[in-house]
Amino acid sequence: MSQSPGRIGFVSLGCPKALVDSERILTRLRAEGYETVGTYEGADLVVVNTCGFIDEAVEESLDAIGEAMNENGRVVVTGCLGARPETITEKFPDVLHVSGPQAYEAVVGAVHDHVAPPHDPFLDLVPPQGVKLTPRHYAYLKISEGCNHKCSFCIIPSMRGRLASRPVDEVLGEAERLVQAGVRELLVISQDTSAYGADLKFASASWRGIERPSRFRDLCAGLGELGAWVRLHYVYPYPHVDDVVPLMADGRILPYLDVPFQHASPDILKAMRRPAHAEDTLARIRTWRSICPDLTLRSTFIVGFPGETERDFLILLDWLEEAQIDRVGCFQYSPVSGAAANQLADPVPEDVKEDRWHRFMAVAQRISRDRLATRVGRIMPVMIDGVDDNGRLAGRSAGDAPEIDGRVTVSGADVPPGCVVPVRITGSDDYDLYGEIAETQSEDE
Repeated sequence: MSQSPGRIGFVSLGCPKALVDSERILTRLRAEGYETVGTYEGADLVVVNTCGFIDEAVEESLDAIGEAMNENGRVVVTGCLGARPETITEKFPDVLHVSGPQAYEAVVGAVHDHVAPPHDPFLDLVPPQGVKLTPRHYAYLKISEGCNHKCSFCIIPSMRGRLASRPVDEVLGEAERLVQAGVRELLVISQDTSAYGADLKFASASWRGIERPSRFRDLCAGLGELGAWVRLHYVYPYPHVDDVVPLMADGRILPYLDVPFQHASPDILKAMRRPAHAEDTLARIRTWRSICPDLTLRSTFIVGFPGETERDFLILLDWLEEAQIDRVGCFQYSPVSGAAANQLADPVPEDVKEDRWHRFMAVAQRISRDRLATRVGRIMPVMIDGVDDNGRLAGRSAGDAPEIDGRVTVSGADVPPGCVVPVRITGSDDYDLYGEIAETQSEDE
């Protein structure tokens, strides 16, 4: 007679890259017969996958560990904050195990040590696509780990290591299995997506009977054969990104680029040690939009970086006006333990950071409102995610990544999640679109 499976609770914090780590751990545990549960009291042990990028993330992670300790008491900690184990063990000396990011084997081993795996050959182990923490119709596809850059405000490379790309056949094989399992949108992520394959010296591998280099453009072309939406995140603006934009214009991948520009002042970019900081990014954006007029650009920025003057900030505002970035996130700089930027002179006062953040977001909001207004009257493909609190369909256009961008509220027939339907856009506001299901096919398909 088989033993009952061990029950594992799981808390996943941080960015989509950490979410993929969580999915891999859960897939391995499920394959071994463990059961995952959604409550502390129902778990034999709780795994907390932490974030440690900025101080607020550290506090959130410590709070999550504390809650798990209080509610359950048997806790395994992993993730980015785990790369600084003393931060955890000083506050919670009774945690069962601490490991850093990507330490899948260490986490599973710690679970084995404290909750023995069940042994039952008749268990239904795991679906082909693995265990997912996202809705069934979209999934994150991690193409590499780590980063070779040394941005002065960032400690991620010290936590996740140098760039380590996955072979192209491995990535495309996983993507194909996801699509076969019903995933309709692949969100490509890594620390530096456009550097993909450089560490492999762009080695080739066979997929679908064709030899393909482990190169950014070739990976995107392969993903474009799968018939799903393909969305690119964390793309640094290197010149070879130009080679991917024609795939967007041809409809093979979504006309969407998430590019972490961070700033526009040459002095601040140099102080940040940003890769490609010497590139003429405005010229590159003009080139992209000349090739693919429907391109949506998303980016994140930091205001109040040490040494940022009013002149630097005005350069940033002027650049934002000219670049017309569609989707924008902005953070006030805060020191991160272990970051080189902590040693920079001329910190910006907190009230100045706050003022600049509000001024920046006011410009970004106006740009977003004006650009969305140009879509009114068009028929666009919209992926349905579900139903909102008012019973209307909630979906996303090609220009909206899940959870971080806007959405399209749709009136019309009942449509299940994951379906892409033509929607006539009837209205817009600062960040969202409104429409109704159209009877004719979308002009964008």
